Amino acid sequence: MIRWIIIAGLWTVGLGALALAVGVTAWGWVPAVIVLALAALGTRDLLQRRRSILRIYPVLGHARFLLEKIRPEIQQYFIESPTGGTPFDRETRDLVYERAKGTKDDEPFGTERDVQAPGHEFMTHSLRARMANDQVPTVRLGGPQCTLPYDIALLNVSAMSFGSLSATAVEAMNAGAARGGFAHDTGEGGISPYHRRHGGDLIWEIGSGYFGCRTTAGDFDPEQFAEKATDPQVKAISVKLSQGAKPGLGGVLPGAKVTAEIAETRGVPIGRTVVSPPAHSAFGTPNELVDFVHTLRTLSGGKPVGFKLCVGSRVEFLGICKAMAAKGVTADFVIVDGAEGGTGAAPVEFEDHMGMPLTEGLMLVHNALVGAGLRDRVKVGASGKVASGSDIVRRIIQGADFTLSARAMMFAVGCIQAQACHTNHCPVGVATQDPARARALDVPDKSARVHRFQKSTVASAKQMVASMGLDGFDELRPSMLNRRIDAHTTRTYAELYEWLLPGELLDNPPDAWLTDWIDADADRF
Repeated sequence: MIRWIIIAGLWTVGLGALALAVGVTAWGWVPAVIVLALAALGTRDLLQRRRSILRIYPVLGHARFLLEKIRPEIQQYFIESPTGGTPFDRETRDLVYERAKGTKDDEPFGTERDVQAPGHEFMTHSLRARMANDQVPTVRLGGPQCTLPYDIALLNVSAMSFGSLSATAVEAMNAGAARGGFAHDTGEGGISPYHRRHGGDLIWEIGSGYFGCRTTAGDFDPEQFAEKATDPQVKAISVKLSQGAKPGLGGVLPGAKVTAEIAETRGVPIGRTVVSPPAHSAFGTPNELVDFVHTLRTLSGGKPVGFKLCVGSRVEFLGICKAMAAKGVTADFVIVDGAEGGTGAAPVEFEDHMGMPLTEGLMLVHNALVGAGLRDRVKVGASGKVASGSDIVRRIIQGADFTLSARAMMFAVGCIQAQACHTNHCPVGVATQDPARARALDVPDKSARVHRFQKSTVASAKQMVASMGLDGFDELRPSMLNRRIDAHTTRTYAELYEWLLPGELLDNPPDAWLTDWIDADADRF
């Protein structure tokens, strides 16, 4: 409303200056033209729906785009500064924007990357390259105990809660997921009305606060869970053990941010600070975790149930593998969150020094499941800085079956990473609970961008696989991903890392795994 009042004031002043120029003095023409032009520009900014920043900052918002044209590196301040985890490089970030907007994403003068730099990775293409087919690739979530399996897309919306994101951002992402047939992870904040409005497939994340299925004391409530988990829109349930932005740390939502809508969604009192404990109260050992997964699967009517973690101790994950093997009860999937990812606010020390990066964590989980003879029953998801088709292909080579993206989806709905998430003053209406700012995010426009980004990125991944001479993602192997070691040496992932054989940990653990396998205990973390 204030913005409209200011623009109305400009129109009043401009028309007054115009009247003065016509009836009194010709000197009034210059200010009249200037003020009326600003009023017209401001009105256009308020009415347009493509750029949220102009709807929140009419006229003034153009300064940002002008600076980008004059000095492209200015974008580093606006976009590359991380709100959690490490930033995307400019080339990847721009790729997300171009695909979301549906504009051309080809570069006329080659890559900006130093392909001779140590750490650069590239796939092995083939002279048997072909065009990708029209089939939409999916992965089936659902092991032997699952009676309602779910075919998940290769790229999905990763966990971001209503409360950290605005209502319109959540709604736009879910509408995009509904249009594109991919999944939307709710984050640990519960299932809000904005997750439901467009009917997009949901992965309901259950964190240590049990939001949406908690007792007044903050413990897990099986009756509330069953009531919501059996809803047809909920396709799978994910138990959050830890997250990449702050592994081993719970969350705090200040009472000032606990609005009536958030309180109802989370099942907490209005206006009271909410604390998510660092660990779950429903289980405390690998065996109890496996039992909890079985309980959730039963209460949900047989839907896929898995867990998400940022990998820390290999011994602890091997303890989970031992529990699943001994009980004959497996999670349907494991989502590996990389420490370099993360969209949530977190202490800098945790962002920089806690948790395993996605590459190491993903290969550890994959190999542990293979070695324990469980990999054929448990699918693996990768979450952390997934923004391009090459990211999808790389993560599948490293051990994933499907991927999820948080920050790239935020970019698709207009995030510029202004580092204002914690202030409630997000300049584009993505990470705020201010109704006026949130309304600036146009749901139809941004949901279309989410859909376009996901569709184009999966299509790119399909074409990369076809260019490698393969018929499908299941043919990808570690030998097809190369890493430059120095200016003169490259090695494939098959050469750089140890890859376990099915059941190898059960029969004859290799030396590098033997001590951890012996120390792993299904009765303690």
